[in-house]
Amino acid sequence: MGAPLDVLAAFAHPDDAELLCGGALIRSADAGERVGVLDLTRGEGGSQGSAELRAREAEAAAEVMGLAVRRNAGLPDAALQNTLEARRVVAGLLRELRPRVVVTHWRDGRHPDHRAAAELVYDACFLAGLRRFDAPGEPFRPFKVVHAIAFREDAPRPTFLVDVTEQMERRLAALACYASQFDGKSQAGEVFPGGERPLPDQVRAHLAAWGARARVAYAEPFWTREAVRVETLGGVDVSTF
Repeated sequence: MGAPLDVLAAFAHPDDAELLCGGALIRSADAGERVGVLDLTRGEGGSQGSAELRAREAEAAAEVMGLAVRRNAGLPDAALQNTLEARRVVAGLLRELRPRVVVTHWRDGRHPDHRAAAELVYDACFLAGLRRFDAPGEPFRPFKVVHAIAFREDAPRPTFLVDVTEQMERRLAALACYASQFDGKSQAGEVFPGGERPLPDQVRAHLAAWGARARVAYAEPFWTREAVRVETLGGVDVSTF
């Protein structure tokens, strides 16, 4: 068993983590944190590519992002559900990887797998800490569950923003690893088309808008159920004027 992870992105399909929070994951890796991605499915139900091709693309993207680990839960694509068996699988992986923070989908989405994943990951994080829950490994519960809300029009005001200005080019390079999914596209997942603007430009436009709110070039938005604490009033970030 390797060292515990600082951050684990647990998303429905290979490429979801890169699309929704790739910059923040790279920033954590740059800071020396152990970062991992758990793809819940192999993406075998997608319209383009194959499970084998998407696995190769995922490994290439992991290299770009500097991940410490990338795993796949092997749950069914386009049929992901928050079942007891799925919770056991995910809880077992959480017990193995022992992440402090888990990032996952927003609680709604066009793809039913995304909605199911948000609920499944949250429940598995809780259940993994129960001593008598029937899943592999020793009981472990992550400290925090965070939802990535980039590109969502229905999400609430972010709890916090992560400056990804220095990571933006590598974020796009990680997306480019998924040629089977994104080449020539102007939309993907929750990213709707902006006319004929290519997908990388569309991603830039969205993250630039969030960056303006954080007074930086590019930022990614996240939401948590809990409030975020600051140490002192004097350390509060982002200017009013």
